[in-house]
Amino acid sequence: MSLAVQEELQSRWEEAERLRRKQVERARYEVLLAQRRYLRVDPDNRLVADALEAEWNKKLRQLAETQLEYERQQAADQQVMDEEQRRRVLDLSTSFPRLWKDPKTPDRERKRLARLMLEDVTLTKGVEITAHVRFKGGLNKTISIPLALNGWKKYMTAPAVIAEIDQLLNSYPAGEIARILNERGLASGRHLPFSGRIVQALCKRHNIRSRYARLREAGMLDVNEMARLVGTNARTIYVWHERAIIRGHRYTGRGAHLYEPPAPDSPLKDPNRRYRRGKPATVWSNPEQASGKYGAAATTGSHV
Repeated sequence: MSLAVQEELQSRWEEAERLRRKQVERARYEVLLAQRRYLRVDPDNRLVADALEAEWNKKLRQLAETQLEYERQQAADQQVMDEEQRRRVLDLSTSFPRLWKDPKTPDRERKRLARLMLEDVTLTKGVEITAHVRFKGGLNKTISIPLALNGWKKYMTAPAVIAEIDQLLNSYPAGEIARILNERGLASGRHLPFSGRIVQALCKRHNIRSRYARLREAGMLDVNEMARLVGTNARTIYVWHERAIIRGHRYTGRGAHLYEPPAPDSPLKDPNRRYRRGKPATVWSNPEQASGKYGAAATTGSHV
């Protein structure tokens, strides 16, 4: 690379030298034109002769100034590459990574550095991008680069996380799943913490069955269906659930439940239950059967 830098500098000096030399040649040519015009004028026409002589003198002064500037710049260029600068150029081969990563290095300088190093780059696009790189020194290298993801793919939640949500829906509602995923250090495709709303949106997007649908498929009943099955009202079902007389499964973050239907031999399905004064009462035909399983309130036949 240091050789490439030296070649680049040398090329720039030669280009600057060529431009300055052309300026001198142009000034010399204009002096010759002014001289010819003066020598061709009629000496008796003093007015025109004086004007052409003044123009000739002006061109001579411009030539002298241009020649002087050329010599000054040429001397300055010869002093540019002093020993310290030569050492810095030679050190570029080892300090290139530091220079490239330096935040103070502007992008335009990085582009110049790349041009100094690279001969050409050939890109081919397939399942990935393949770059065939030829360096100035003759070294060849092949680099494979993954294709950039589309916007919607870039922000997709990982398939493993989606599978975990599908599994957790067998036991937890969306809000509880979000808490579990956050505790495990997982994040959504946009690297945001999970929430119940995000979990529900992912389920909809990936056609994952909701917890409610899973519970219904497992035979769970809503509060009204449960009340009709055992011959009571919704309020009683809520009380029984709070007292663990029946088992419910939450399917929303707001406490909505579906309930396991009682077994065929459950006292809750006793056909001899009766009502007094239009209010539902829990009266067991066999109190000894209910004792110990549903608590004291059930064995005494008290209203629930």
